[in-house]
Amino acid sequence: MKSITNEWLSRAHEDLLAAERLLSEPSLTNIVAFHAQQAVEKSMKAVIEELDLGMIKTHNLIRLYELVRPHYPVVADLDMLDRLDSVYIEARYPGDLGLLPLGKPSPEEAEEYLDFAKIVFHQLHKNLDERDS
Repeated sequence: MKSITNEWLSRAHEDLLAAERLLSEPSLTNIVAFHAQQAVEKSMKAVIEELDLGMIKTHNLIRLYELVRPHYPVVADLDMLDRLDSVYIEARYPGDLGLLPLGKPSPEEAEEYLDFAKIVFHQLHKNLDERDS
């Protein structure tokens, strides 16, 4: 596996760890959602780097998924990818710059985002490991 691929996976793992630690704080569900989105994004960008699919300057998970899907199976929950996309910007900024349409994610939603991100990370990491075998 390329070193840049490992770096993307390492950063995705850091996002998962951060989200996991923040999950116990109900007032930080938006930050959990942000880190979950980032973990999914970075996991997919690891595949894009490993397969030399080009420099992709987007945070859009649906677009990244479309690039990754032909090469590696990954959870095909487009609704969840869309939901995570919606919280990427909106989870970071207050007021008119990014108020979540339905308010902050509930603790249950934040946990759901994190669980999904873990599945994507582990599936893609496993696929990349198997490619090296």
